[in-house]
Amino acid sequence: MTVSLLGLGCAVPPHKLPQTLAEDTARALLGPRYPEFERTAPSFQASGVETRYCVVPIDWFDHDKRWSERNAAYLDGASRLFVDATQKALAASGLTASDIDTVVTVSTTGIATPSLEARAHAEMGFRKDIQRVPVFGLGCAGGVSGLAVARQLALAAPGSRVLMVAVETCSLSFRTDRMQKADIIATVLFGDGAAAAVLSTDGYGPQIGSGYQVLWPDTLAIMGWDVDDVGLGVVFDRSIPGFVTQNFAQATDQALAASGFDRAQIDRFVCHPGGAKVVTAIEGAMALPHGALDAERDILRDYGNMSAPTVLFVLDRVLRSGATGQMMLAALGPGFTASFLPVSVT
Repeated sequence: MTVSLLGLGCAVPPHKLPQTLAEDTARALLGPRYPEFERTAPSFQASGVETRYCVVPIDWFDHDKRWSERNAAYLDGASRLFVDATQKALAASGLTASDIDTVVTVSTTGIATPSLEARAHAEMGFRKDIQRVPVFGLGCAGGVSGLAVARQLALAAPGSRVLMVAVETCSLSFRTDRMQKADIIATVLFGDGAAAAVLSTDGYGPQIGSGYQVLWPDTLAIMGWDVDDVGLGVVFDRSIPGFVTQNFAQATDQALAASGFDRAQIDRFVCHPGGAKVVTAIEGAMALPHGALDAERDILRDYGNMSAPTVLFVLDRVLRSGATGQMMLAALGPGFTASFLPVSVT
């Protein structure tokens, strides 16, 4: 029995943030407090990011915010993104919200209880008996891992329709009280967005294989959040590109073997573009030809790093280009974890 991707939808919030404006704003807010800012400022232009989108206007960041204010913005912005991405995925699949039996909601950039799908329930028109599966803590690996969870649920109830929504509001983590390089890099890279996918054993579309994860021991400090009274503080260890260079190929080969493939059988790796250096590290580790990850760089350029949804933006662009064959989705996230998922497109 196979699980098909019936529809995929991507959404961004209304506030467009050119990288030049992001740099000017960061300089105005961080420059007076962070003497080393000008040494890190070239990262804005070297990041590969030209445009991002935010759930709040840029002047929202002019004054320091408390955790409660940040989370209120998350609830508002993420709920809107959930609806927008879901409506696009449903339209692509030819279904309505009442056709959905299970919804998997993946998000790590705020706290929502009731969770986002409950907040969107009335507006979407989901049934009263819909099964809800909120998933927290996967970070940038959430898009791939969330699809893998959705596939398992679709297999467990053949014929049912499973909706997976990955939604993140990474921009809200911007803060002026933590003067660490990781916070500057987050300011350089982070954007907001959502992606939704409808899966089922009934219907036609790209076939989704079995997910696979590799979690490396003693790597908790590489990526994640610090949580304090002000909000979420990003953890980005400077070792990430080097770690990818040393470890990603072996993890990929393990994932391929678990699915009965080897590298020669993969027509396209579809990767989460965490940053320009990470994309380059993946290419080097996998000995991929120049331009193999062109869609990843394009998404990073147009949207920044949106965490979990980003790899699904890449997949959407790859599919829209008409690409076919055996693909492998891959993303790195907190844990430190690599998440993989085969996708076959005919």
